Amino acid sequence: MGLFDFFKKKQETPEAHEALDKGLEKTKDGFLSKITKAVVGKSTIDDDVLDNLEEVLVTSDVGVSTTLKIVDRIQKRVAKDKYVSTDDLHGLLRDEIQSLLAENNSDDFERLEYGDHKPYVIMVVGVNGVGKTTTIGKLAHQLKEAGNKVVLGAADTFRAAAVDQIQLWGERVGVRVVAQPMGSDPASVAFDTVKSAVSNGDDVAIIDTAGRLHNKVGLMNELTKIKNVMQKVVPNAPHEILLVLDASTGQNAIEQCKQFTEATDVNALALTKLDGTAKGGVVIGISDQFKIPVKYIGVGEKIGDLQLFQKKDFVDSLFN
Repeated sequence: MGLFDFFKKKQETPEAHEALDKGLEKTKDGFLSKITKAVVGKSTIDDDVLDNLEEVLVTSDVGVSTTLKIVDRIQKRVAKDKYVSTDDLHGLLRDEIQSLLAENNSDDFERLEYGDHKPYVIMVVGVNGVGKTTTIGKLAHQLKEAGNKVVLGAADTFRAAAVDQIQLWGERVGVRVVAQPMGSDPASVAFDTVKSAVSNGDDVAIIDTAGRLHNKVGLMNELTKIKNVMQKVVPNAPHEILLVLDASTGQNAIEQCKQFTEATDVNALALTKLDGTAKGGVVIGISDQFKIPVKYIGVGEKIGDLQLFQKKDFVDSLFN
């Protein structure tokens, strides 16, 4: 079974919808209660309501530029329809967020399969503490469940804990881990991992990298070196550079996204810890601002709580 088919089948279950709803509970409660306050005493959407809505979106970590875009769209619809009741605000907002996400380069990965890439190489980047290792472990589990042979590369050799964590996840989900002693060259670990994946006939190789946000030049050089050595074994590797961000950090997540996208060719995002924050609006802002597909969202601590990001499901859950 393909990875998308596997995820889709899982996410169509009541348990998955419940996990998403529960994971977005804090964001939803804050978001909807703020919107309710924004229209108190008003029967139509006027300039005051739009000003209040702007504040609601900014304080929900949607981001200033994305907020202005959404409010401008609603303002144009209100002007066109002349009389729009405040009761319609939820529906308008849902529509505009949905269409904004649809316009961005954020397909729901319905056509994402690994194709002829074998092994399919994923390089995972992000600062320490965002849930990078946990995301790798959960992704490895889902890939294996979908029938893929997976190998993990512990290329964050600057922290002993990082290597230990990857190895623990490998044991937990039953996948191989390639590791070297702490302080080893990360590029060497990445090279060994990809080489091992080829010789073992693995479907997917996931490479962890150091979670340090040092200066952009240093970061760029390090990630470029890792990419270059992997390409000696698999010419187009990595096929995916997955940036993991902690949604609970709000605007810091946007800044991290900026730093990493300037340092390397990030082409997929994972937003973790949505269940522990009221700042889930950052998913909308990041998707709009960077035009990089949000591929995975973390909505809980269970091993199966890493979900493929589905725009409609996300927005529906936010407004239900």
